[in-house]
Amino acid sequence: MNTDKIVAEAIAKDYAPKDTSKIVALKKLDRKARAKAEVFGYTFGVIMTLVLGVGMCLAMGVIGGGTVAMMVLGIVIGVIGIVGVSVNYPIYKRLLESGKNQYASDILRLAKEISDKAE
Repeated sequence: MNTDKIVAEAIAKDYAPKDTSKIVALKKLDRKARAKAEVFGYTFGVIMTLVLGVGMCLAMGVIGGGTVAMMVLGIVIGVIGIVGVSVNYPIYKRLLESGKNQYASDILRLAKEISDKAE
């Protein structure tokens, strides 16, 4: 086996022009369809989790001085956080479905082209 030839081909492959295959385009479309829902889901989930945590800290007296007013405020903020965390997944699913519907025709067309070419 000629190792020089293998090394030369590996280096040449790095410099050869890259063609974007249809499978790469299909993966990009899939990521694009999911991106909006995933960004929202993670961002909203983290924010609502932090709101819930602040509410818990206020209610337990860790922050805010431990007064009754702060405890009541903490309970209200905690409930807002619980509601936010609870609705995060349904909103995520709705946004994901919307993104999939938006790119469905392009993804299906490209997938059909790929499967027809493979046969």
